[in-house]
Amino acid sequence: MQNARTISSLVKGDGSAREAQAAPMYVHVLADSSERLAGVCSILERRFTVAGERLDAESKLSQAPFAVVIRADLRALENIAAIKKRSANLAKARKRIFVIDHTSHLCISQAYALGATLVLPGTINKINLLAALADPAESRATAQGELPQPDNAVETAATAIASMFTAVTLGEPIDVDGTKEAGRRIASRIAEHGLSEWLTTVRRHHEGTYQHCLLVTGVAVDFGLSLGVGRTDLERLHSAAMFHDIGKAQVPLTILDKPGRLDAEERAMIETHPAAGFDFLKDNKDISPEILDAVRHHHEYLDGSGYPDALCGESISDVVRILTISDIFAALIEHRHYKPSMPRADAYNILCGMTGKLEKALVSSFKNVALTR
Repeated sequence: MQNARTISSLVKGDGSAREAQAAPMYVHVLADSSERLAGVCSILERRFTVAGERLDAESKLSQAPFAVVIRADLRALENIAAIKKRSANLAKARKRIFVIDHTSHLCISQAYALGATLVLPGTINKINLLAALADPAESRATAQGELPQPDNAVETAATAIASMFTAVTLGEPIDVDGTKEAGRRIASRIAEHGLSEWLTTVRRHHEGTYQHCLLVTGVAVDFGLSLGVGRTDLERLHSAAMFHDIGKAQVPLTILDKPGRLDAEERAMIETHPAAGFDFLKDNKDISPEILDAVRHHHEYLDGSGYPDALCGESISDVVRILTISDIFAALIEHRHYKPSMPRADAYNILCGMTGKLEKALVSSFKNVALTR
């Protein structure tokens, strides 16, 4: 790295003393190179009071900022160590936005483990970064339309999922209680605001496997609420949904995020994730047999054509039947960078066409969730 340097600038809007006294919000920028530091600061300095520093410099964070923006390669251990060294001060910021180029499971998980409230993948998008930093008191509109603030329930759940994937990758214990609590927050959020709002918020702030897990949990919760299940069964549902894809932590992202059709070898790798997830969780005393069953069997079909155990008929529990429908629907409507979201009506029609594989009565009951709730 080049020699450490610190950049500071005061925003004065159009140059008037009155605007200068309007106390622009203070944003602290951290980056692992001078080029990246200057790039982020140049985006922010016309809107905020900006102070920045290289991660390899001695910390200059002397006051609590409104937000911190971190632009760094989280594959580099020295960057992780430098961020951890500043963790106590960073925690005082209301928003902690990480901009990362390498959107692997481990890097995204690492960002959330380091305290991110939002992760923006890829090259910096000026509009998205400014919108993510926008204060609720400011105008909510941007040049590209409204972009709402990250929802606390979304970020709590995303952090829990990230923590799980990191734990699996590093061979560390899983925070079961934290994951269940995140599921409870999703259930409360959907009970209060409905499914559509949850789907929209999740798709705007998350990509890939994390987005999928959040969508499945939301859909499963709303399905359970529509069926009138009791509190205990609803908790089983959202816990099973939060844990259901943990086995994908061992599947390469090049396969999980492949835009085209998977070949036979790649498909076989994908199909290892239910059994792998079961193996990761089976010795944890805080995870019930019903949740373990759902993790292992959420890709089983009534006609015996599913995997990994080719179960059929009565061998498949009610929780699994509900989770499977929710999982398929969420996969169809999720947004990926290489494909738009499928309309909910089209996704529901696909479920209706899976005759013999899914329970017909449950698919009929799901119509209200899919189309109107």
